[in-house]
Amino acid sequence: MQNQAQQSELLTVEEARQTVPKSLQSAITQEFVDRINGAATDPEIARNIRENFVSYGSVLAQGNWKTEDYLNAVKYVSYKLMGMTNIESYRRTFPDRYQTMVARGDDEQTISKYVAAYNSRKIVNAIYQQTMVPTHVLNQDLFQKAINTQAHLMESANSEKVRMEAANSLMTHLKPPEIKKVELDIGIKETEEMDELREMMRSMAQRQQDLIGQGVSTREIAHQGFGQKLSGEVIEDADYVDVSPSVSGSAAPPPAQSTPPAEAPAAAPQDAPSADWPDQSSRSLLSFKPGQGGEGK
Repeated sequence: MQNQAQQSELLTVEEARQTVPKSLQSAITQEFVDRINGAATDPEIARNIRENFVSYGSVLAQGNWKTEDYLNAVKYVSYKLMGMTNIESYRRTFPDRYQTMVARGDDEQTISKYVAAYNSRKIVNAIYQQTMVPTHVLNQDLFQKAINTQAHLMESANSEKVRMEAANSLMTHLKPPEIKKVELDIGIKETEEMDELREMMRSMAQRQQDLIGQGVSTREIAHQGFGQKLSGEVIEDADYVDVSPSVSGSAAPPPAQSTPPAEAPAAAPQDAPSADWPDQSSRSLLSFKPGQGGEGK
């Protein structure tokens, strides 16, 4: 009956694989699990090592360690948690390695250096951190005893001062936790950049309203980019002047028009000069012949 109970506590391959990351699950074989179950001859120590192997499995996700290194570190820390010294824990974890040191004549001081080096390894300290229990949890029984002592003094102390201090201590340490309110400032602070953006958006909205008044379609306005000129947009404060050459030299230029006239082919002047002549005015003067218009000699 006892053997059946011990067999039910043994770790299986499936349970061990669930403990380690997926990248290391292939290294969990039946042979490796047998080493975990037989880590110690004492059944209680062996059970403690098995439980710690499962409990601290999250350590393997914190670094690039092998399952063999993890098992050795679990065994070492398990012996330490039982109150054994560093050297004794090291000897039980690595019996063959320890015997080799003794056989070659290493004294206790030399062996202590090797043990201290292993005790400082990162994987060992990572497991140490997993075993740490908060002080208020670890000493919960002492805290309750202190409360009972203060309550006894508050009721039975001969000195009024002692009774008052005991009562004040109880009220201080047993008061309910205060509800903390968190206030969040979700307002938007005005900045110079936001003012510039607001002014730019206001100017763009006004310009779009002006374009609609000029007859530009809203579709064309919607697809307009910043700084892009629209086809129907009217440019104000601009006069169109016809500078085409006149037939008579005394003829006055036509009056200014607000909008350009319809496009029409320009009349070719008589005896037009070559294309490299400088301007239109020169063409008008040189194309004038006597007898046309004013007095000719």
